[in-house]
Amino acid sequence: MEEGTELGEPYVQANREAWNNYASDYVDAGYKGWLENAPQWGIFQIPESEVGLLKDFQGGDVVELGCGTAYVSAWLARRNGNPVGIDNSPAQLTTAASFQKEFDLEFPLILGNAELLPFKDESFDFAISEYGASIWCDPYRWIPEVARVLRPGGQLVILENSIVLVLCQDWEQETVADEKLLQSQFGMHRFEDLADNSVEFHISHGEKIHLFRSCGFEIEELIELQPPEESDETRYAFVDLAWANKWPAEEAWIVRKK
Repeated sequence: MEEGTELGEPYVQANREAWNNYASDYVDAGYKGWLENAPQWGIFQIPESEVGLLKDFQGGDVVELGCGTAYVSAWLARRNGNPVGIDNSPAQLTTAASFQKEFDLEFPLILGNAELLPFKDESFDFAISEYGASIWCDPYRWIPEVARVLRPGGQLVILENSIVLVLCQDWEQETVADEKLLQSQFGMHRFEDLADNSVEFHISHGEKIHLFRSCGFEIEELIELQPPEESDETRYAFVDLAWANKWPAEEAWIVRKK
């Protein structure tokens, strides 16, 4: 594990502490991800064949932003990619490094903040964040950074909570997503978890489209995910299967640098 850049804003330290505490809860899920050769995405483990986040992936230099246990980087390495994983949590990266040894598949793991990437301009052909930087970093900071480190024509893939889900959550009580709007869409940006002091970031579709375009990205797809018919209930308490079959609990953006 290599050291990256400084922490940056105070919430970055809060999120690091939170994820160091959560890391042991994600070992089993990380191991399952490393075992899989056919990717499954998100909280309902939707097969790649039904989502298509990697359908245009042709290999090359890859950065995973908020890699956690780095199973996504492992998938890309097995598809002729040269991945680098960066994450804010030393505990998560320790787990990732143990899986690298067990599965005999090594690539750089960097401790750092995706809002302050320790890479030269135009270093990568492909960037991806499956819940990592996509919700734990400020989009007004990390999206310009990934635009900087992508080569022209490079693709960015993001998987995250849907805006509908965010607006239907009670962020103070942490109850399951409601069937009515509980948050204001205007001005949405920073959401604090009072239980562990962590901070998530979510902005509206209009704001995100404006941000992508201002950073030189063309939007190729916005995919709203629905669980497969055979899905089981998620282990996450904030949304249930019945809700996710009425409204998208997750969404994926595929954009490309001009």
